[in-house]
Amino acid sequence: MSTSAKSSVGVGPIHLEAEPEAIALDPSTTALVVVDMQNAYLSKGGYLDRVGFDVSTSAPVIETSARVLAAAREVGLFVVHLQNGFDALQTEAGGPTAPVWHKSNALKYMRANPSARGQLITYGTWDYEIVDALKPISGEAVVPKARYSGFAGTNLEQLLRARGITTLLLVGVNTNVCVESTLRDAYHREFFAVMVPDATLQAGSDSIFEASVFNVQKFFGWTARSDAVVRAFTGAAKLSAA
Repeated sequence: MSTSAKSSVGVGPIHLEAEPEAIALDPSTTALVVVDMQNAYLSKGGYLDRVGFDVSTSAPVIETSARVLAAAREVGLFVVHLQNGFDALQTEAGGPTAPVWHKSNALKYMRANPSARGQLITYGTWDYEIVDALKPISGEAVVPKARYSGFAGTNLEQLLRARGITTLLLVGVNTNVCVESTLRDAYHREFFAVMVPDATLQAGSDSIFEASVFNVQKFFGWTARSDAVVRAFTGAAKLSAA
């Protein structure tokens, strides 16, 4: 694999098996959005682990997301990495007048444990870093964000519109928080959105994951298994090379 992104393959729409029905993806107008695949949410000692969420099942999700990312790169999709966090002074968090100040578990933990201030989802820290298996490469966008949705207060929509992107494929964490929030906002901005459920990890019980999948399939978009995505993209790449 090259260390820089490829341009999209010169083939027609790719047929992707999905729920509730199959969907056609054009590589030139489709982007992969990798949501918050950071140590904070996936690694022992990271933010979620420290506040009491189970991250023991993150390894398969990292591996599956990496497979989808590799296939997307092979077929030339535009890739955007979302990266959640705050500056050391927590300027973007606002304060008691901002809902995020009250609802962010990381911010609450750092207030309760002053020695942890500046350690959790803070720019420049290990916690904030994207895990090694999913590091961005040249030509891929990294969009910092300080709220759950990738569209809230960022230039994500501008990046996508400038490239004529109409369809988003989403992997990452957490299924029921940042992934679902980003997907919902994509729907309201007239993007077609496809979540890859087995390349996501929920914060909470399996029932929470199932509820997010239900919401996506019934109301906001589509879901597709990672093996279907990889198979479709690999086939398209082979056709382009033939």
